[in-house]
Amino acid sequence: MMFLTNLILLTLSLPAVAAGLYLLLLTVLSSRPEPRKPSSGQLRFDVIVPAHDEAAVIEGAVASLRGLHWPTDGFRVIVVADNCTDATATLARAAGAEVLERRDSVRRGKGYALELAFQVSQQRAWASAVVVVDADSMVSANLLEAFAVRIEGAANAVQAHYHVLNAGASWRTRLMSIALASFHQVRSRARERLQLSCGLRGNGWCVTHRVLREVPYQAFSLTEDIEYGIALGLAGHRVQYADEAGVAAAMVSDAGAAGTQRQRWEGGRFRLIRDKTPALLRAAIGPGGRVCLDLALDLLVLPLSYVALNVAVLILLAGLACLRVPAMAPWLWLGVASASCLALYVLRGWQLSGVGSRGLLDLARVPYFIVWKALLMLRARTSPEWVRTKREQP
Repeated sequence: MMFLTNLILLTLSLPAVAAGLYLLLLTVLSSRPEPRKPSSGQLRFDVIVPAHDEAAVIEGAVASLRGLHWPTDGFRVIVVADNCTDATATLARAAGAEVLERRDSVRRGKGYALELAFQVSQQRAWASAVVVVDADSMVSANLLEAFAVRIEGAANAVQAHYHVLNAGASWRTRLMSIALASFHQVRSRARERLQLSCGLRGNGWCVTHRVLREVPYQAFSLTEDIEYGIALGLAGHRVQYADEAGVAAAMVSDAGAAGTQRQRWEGGRFRLIRDKTPALLRAAIGPGGRVCLDLALDLLVLPLSYVALNVAVLILLAGLACLRVPAMAPWLWLGVASASCLALYVLRGWQLSGVGSRGLLDLARVPYFIVWKALLMLRARTSPEWVRTKREQP
């Protein structure tokens, strides 16, 4: 019985401690980056907005993009109206965007919409790089400047800070704001300091046409952004992080829409863990392998709710074991140490999120959220198609 108990606690402690130490390291390295010198302002960009039935929000997104602080002859806003059944295309044109209308009942999804836009941009040979912004987003005015200064410094892929537009809408959106600050900002700042790849996060990213020719866009999964970021890493390109510029998207606040979104995100991520981790680990032993190793670690560290559940079970079982055998105390201390690492990581995310004391109080709902998500994923039925999440006005 002692052997079996130790084996169970060892199995629980290994991923808990590994994840805790990894996240603690990133937390310690998450200080604000140094400001950069201005760019020359000479680069040209095609800003791509993939849109599927986005009539409710597309005008606001286009207006935000047209307000970018960049020479007006140096960028174009291109909306891909993908299998739309509403007035998305008409409204986007009226707002000042160029529109590509796409109809394909078989090849459906955001990845296919981006593939078309990238091909059109390459054929025209006008822009130096393409930028991807979701249709429900607002952008900071310095977005293209942040991309340009890095491209002029030899970057081929850049990810801007991605955060929540409607953080005050509900406790769910405040928790999402903390989660995005932890996942996007804390991790990305640290990985940039270590000269690693921050990966692509689906919204507010940029790649040059040079790298698109070298690594053609062939990412069509439910997590097409992470998939293409991994492809870039395997090809030897790291995604740089632009902390000073950002995109903000409205997150859903009701349980039904949040559940559908969560199933799609995490179902796609688990498939990537299965399909991409072996290739990343093999590449980690070659030249430039540290970027691929970190991308593998980023995949293998599961969403925070799963890590927290792992740590909670470790503490519970180790505590029960200690009541019978005091010599089992080291397992309990490992669990407490892992929990402390997670707490520091989350608190750093809360600090950067800007949601204030109300967001700190909302962290008390985390146990409920973990149980809700665990039950949700147990009955998950994900679809390979791009299913548009219900939009909410900020």
